[in-house]
Parts: sequence; C-alpha cells; structure tokens
Amino acid sequence: MPDAFIEPALFREQAYIGGRWIRSREGDMKTVEDPATLEIVGKVPMLESDAIGDAIDSAQGAFEQWSQTAAVERADRLMAWYRAMHDNHEALARLMTREQGKPIADARGEVTYAASFLRWFAEEGRRSLGARIPSENPDSALGTVEEPIGIAAIITPWNFPLAMITRKAAAALAAGCSVIIKPAMETPFSALALAVLAEEAGLTNGEFNVVTGDSKSIASQLCAEPRVRALSFTGSTHVGQQLLKNSADTVKHVSMELGGNAPLIVCDDVDLEQAVDGALAAKFQTSGQDCLAANRIFVHRRIYDEFIKGFSERMNALIVGNGAEEKTDIGPLIHAGAVEKAQAMVDDAQGKGAKVTGRSQDDAPGANFFMPTLVEWITPEMRLFREEVFAPVASICVFDDDDSVIKAANDTEYGLAAYIFTNNDARIRKFLRRLDYGMVGINTMDITGPHVPFGGVKQSGLGREGGHVGLKEYLETKYYCIGGVPVH
Repeated sequence: MPDAFIEPALFREQAYIGGRWIRSREGDMKTVEDPATLEIVGKVPMLESDAIGDAIDSAQGAFEQWSQTAAVERADRLMAWYRAMHDNHEALARLMTREQGKPIADARGEVTYAASFLRWFAEEGRRSLGARIPSENPDSALGTVEEPIGIAAIITPWNFPLAMITRKAAAALAAGCSVIIKPAMETPFSALALAVLAEEAGLTNGEFNVVTGDSKSIASQLCAEPRVRALSFTGSTHVGQQLLKNSADTVKHVSMELGGNAPLIVCDDVDLEQAVDGALAAKFQTSGQDCLAANRIFVHRRIYDEFIKGFSERMNALIVGNGAEEKTDIGPLIHAGAVEKAQAMVDDAQGKGAKVTGRSQDDAPGANFFMPTLVEWITPEMRLFREEVFAPVASICVFDDDDSVIKAANDTEYGLAAYIFTNNDARIRKFLRRLDYGMVGINTMDITGPHVPFGGVKQSGLGREGGHVGLKEYLETKYYCIGGVPVH
C-alpha cells in the first residue's frame, strides 16, 4: 500500500485498458522503489502479449468513434482532464517525487507544465484546418482536409513522467487519435494517476490506455502492429534508432525526442550574475537528469576565473537530499547505475587532465545520490564532452573567440538545445545562424512551454512537439478534387 505521502485515490497498481483496470493474467508484478530511500512504492503488472493485443483492439475500436467525435467535444474532455490535474496538483507532485525522486518544487512545476498541454491542445484541436487550392479549371474545386492518423503508441521516459505523456497524448487525442501509453517502468504510477483523471474526464472507452510490462517486448509488439499508425518516443538515441528500425516494416509516422548534449556559452560581455544563475538552472534542474540540461558550459577566458568562483560558491550551497523535503535542491539519481555512470565519466575526465572539485561523494545521503560536481578544463577526448551525463556534473570548457566556440559547440552528433549568454546583438545573430540545434535560448534557459515547437536536429530527434505544429504529428493530409458537373 502507498505511504502517507501519496494520495490513495490516485494510486493504482493495475494497467488501464479500454476503460478497465486490469492485472497481469499470470500475476507477474514489477516492484517500484523510491530512489531516495529505496523503500517500495508499489507494484505494477507485467502484462503479457495478449493484454497488449487487447489494448490495441480497444484503441482501434475507440478510434472509430473518437475520430468522428466533434472537435469541440474532444476539447471539452481535454479541458475536463486539465481541470482534474489542477484539482489534484499537489497529490500528483507528491506521487511523482516518491517514485522519481525529483525535488518537490520541481515536481510541482512539472504538474503545471504537463497540464498546460491539455489546455493548449484542447484549443488547438479546434483549429485543425484544411486549405483551399486554386484550381486551373474554374469548374473544379481543390483542397485538403486534415484527418487523424489512427492509433498512436506513446513511449515515455522516467525523468518527466507526466509532461512527456501529456505533450504527446493531448496532441494525439485533440487530433482525433486514440493512444496507448507505455511509461517507463521506473515511474509508472504517474502515468496511471493520469489514467485515473482521464477516466474522470470521460475518456473511458479506449481512447486513452496505459500498459505496463517489459519495455522491449511491448515496444516490439506495438511497432509490428499495422493498426498502430503513429509512434512517438522520448528517450535515448540508441533506443530511438532501434524503434525506427522496428517501425520500418509497417511504415509508421514516427516522431522522436532523443539525446542531448547542450552547450551553454558564456561570452565576455555578459552580466556575470545573470550568466551564473542561468548556468546553475540549466545544469541542476531535475538534479541534472534532463535532456535540455547544459552538458558542456563554455566560458570565455577573460571571465573564466570570476565565473568559476561564483558558480562554485552557488553550486556548493545546493542542498542535496530526499526530494520530499521542501528545502531540497538536488534529489537522487534514478538508480545505482546512473550513479556509477556519472562517477565513471568524472573519473575519465580526471584521468585525462581535468580538474574536479565539489563535495565528496562520501557525503552523499544515500546510495542513489551524486553530489554536485564541477569538472574544469574539459576537452573533446573526454566522455563528458561527448556523452550526456544525466547527473549533477557541471563540465566547464574555456574558449577564446566566437568561431572556435561555435565549432566546438557543434562538435557532437546531437542537436537538441543550446544556450548563449551575451549582450551583443551582432553576436546573438551570428550564434543563432550557426549553432546547429533545434532550439536556442538567449540569456535564458527557460525555453519550453506548450506553445513552442519542441524538438532537435541531427541525432536528437524527428519532428516537433507542442506549438501549432504539434498537432500535425497525428494528422494526415487528404487532398480532394471536385470536378465540374455539367448543367442541363
């Protein structure tokens, strides 16, 4: 049973298929632990292939009705879901903190962010407009209509267990698609809490399904199913590549938000306090477990020492602890493997000449915690330069001129987000043109929201989520031509 920190009304140890709460037919369950305390949060079913088939059948049946439902009625359901999320804001945040570990303040922010997609796409779904095409024949009429693509399979990660679902599902449902959600098995209870609230909002006939179980086998089954017409995934580039291969035989519409290696560039003309604030937020929000996190911080040589002094003082003042405690700034990493990876990457850099400072890992409050760490003088041959660390490790590089830092920032297979801190207009325009990233923040790291087209280039993904383009990932364009009919 859940502890007193969790609201029982939102807690389910079952999957949600076709408006019914179900368990594994063989009774197999997966235990979910609080990464801060290692206490058991609960268990969820390891569904068999037959149950996933039931979810596909339910979603197909629902699609045939939901796709024909008036856009205003679909919007009403999404708005009811939005209100339910706000009514349960604190309960959702507390549940997320318990299973994911993020500080409660971050969790509250994510609930607000996640709910915003429901409102945005409730409104945007009523603006799914076709187009009139001028005809060369005055007796003909040409145009397009936008139609829902079909069942959308949605596979989401553990670092944003609410927002990564609503950003995708709200768009799909607003477009008229039915959805099957496969949440990460580290954080299934947030997804199931969303299903509780979706049920309250009237999504009870298979429009919204949540399946739990072995991620690899479920993903393979969804990819192989021709009735699943769209696949949306957020996660690692490696897994995304495999899902692309698995989806090829059924030629699905695929959208993906994959790995990141974000540069944050601090030029020598900045307000230093603003730059330090921005770098801290870009690095340590969600305990560094964020695809948008500043993975490489480039600082101009002329202000390097001053920046390091201010950054180090602020970093060392961050409070590390259980995310359930209001004062906590940095929570645990998701599991022991993440801690091992972070330490291995820091050791690699130190062995290649980097300078490592910060509090001792011996002071960590638990097995899954990694103390905020500053690693200076990062160079391209180090893993911290090449790989996404997903931990509270700040990797600092030095640069001397704009051209060299642009080249270094682009020296990665990833291209999700980049950040620049400068007060020079010409420099801003130069960086905007030449940085090879899907999103660029200038003098801010606060670049997300339901109204923006979120996504990357290169091996950071395909397509865009949110904004006016987010709906299009779940729509097909149908062209029509109406010929002239002779009048007798």
